Amino acid sequence: MARHWADFQYEIYLNGTTGAVPRLPTDLTRLEELTERRLGPGPVGYVAGSAGDGSTARANRAALERRRIVPRMLRDVGDRDLSVEVLGRTLPAPLALAPVGVLSIMHPEAESAAARAAAAQGVPFILSSASSTPIEQVAEVMGDAERWFQLYWSKDREVTRSFLSRAKASGFRVLVVTLDTPLLAWRPRDLDQAYLPFLRGVGTANYFTDPAFLAGLAKPVHEDLDAAVLRFVGLFADPEKTWPDLAFLRENWDGPIVLKGVLHPDDARLAADAGMDGVVVSNHGGRQVAGSIAAADALPEVVRAVGDRLTVLFDSGVRTGADVFKALALGARAVLLGRPYAYGLGLDGQTGVEHVIRCLLAEFDLTLALSGHATPTTVGPADLAGTPA
Repeated sequence: MARHWADFQYEIYLNGTTGAVPRLPTDLTRLEELTERRLGPGPVGYVAGSAGDGSTARANRAALERRRIVPRMLRDVGDRDLSVEVLGRTLPAPLALAPVGVLSIMHPEAESAAARAAAAQGVPFILSSASSTPIEQVAEVMGDAERWFQLYWSKDREVTRSFLSRAKASGFRVLVVTLDTPLLAWRPRDLDQAYLPFLRGVGTANYFTDPAFLAGLAKPVHEDLDAAVLRFVGLFADPEKTWPDLAFLRENWDGPIVLKGVLHPDDARLAADAGMDGVVVSNHGGRQVAGSIAAADALPEVVRAVGDRLTVLFDSGVRTGADVFKALALGARAVLLGRPYAYGLGLDGQTGVEHVIRCLLAEFDLTLALSGHATPTTVGPADLAGTPA
């Protein structure tokens, strides 16, 4: 029988009979405020902050809030199975942990703690190129658990090729290519603190351990950190990339490739035409373009354009189990969760990340059942009310 994630609530209630209560809130929307109080303004601003005045981050939440679930009654939901097929693999639930860079600013165990939490719960972990922990080290703590690699597409072809080779050798099965960060956006919370961890050599672990990157340095990193940081900044992203460049990635990666940051249906069609396997409908959690369309408002059009050709995933604004339900109803196959797990990491390490995963999926399981569904695969547009605009 499939795992019932909702049983987590009874575990909590039973623990309560001995006087134990959860260390972190079970309402995941409260985690940001807690993190604000406990961590310094630089790290908190980097994770919680958005582009410009934050309008896109607010729009992401508003777009999900506008859609309201319409529960159906007297359907057999006693035995539920949350598993889904995504990119040729079976996941225990329609969830993966999104790539979040520089996690050492949140907790000393950084990506390793988050990856262990994902592995313990059977949820895919997507490692950021801009991680504080090298590819190989993250793979080691995960054993044979499902892991995907997110690529920031470097100006240096040899560094990109080396990253892909290392990720493949370390058992990362899906490549997630972030397209929406060819330049760093205007982020006032970071600017007001003059806080960019990369300039201190934080979040550069994959680069500073990469043979192709190191080959371009006159001295080892520990002998001239400034030179290494300058090389990193110079090649991190490339605003001159265009659609034909995707052929290079396909030549150097033989597994599924997913493009993250797609909001326009025509871009989704171009991804399909280029032989990609999926897209993530995402505006980087509102961190790149202030005034952008909300990700949930973009999702239905992308699904209509390519849902029969590509796997469509979703992120940006997901905070609750109800949000997961709504994203699936709008056509996503699964969702990526970002900031909430970073907050859980900052507040309680691996245990905090596991708490976030279990809370989100327990609430999703209950929302699914109480809305009349025993599996995510039966959720669709008819389960939502509310105007998209």
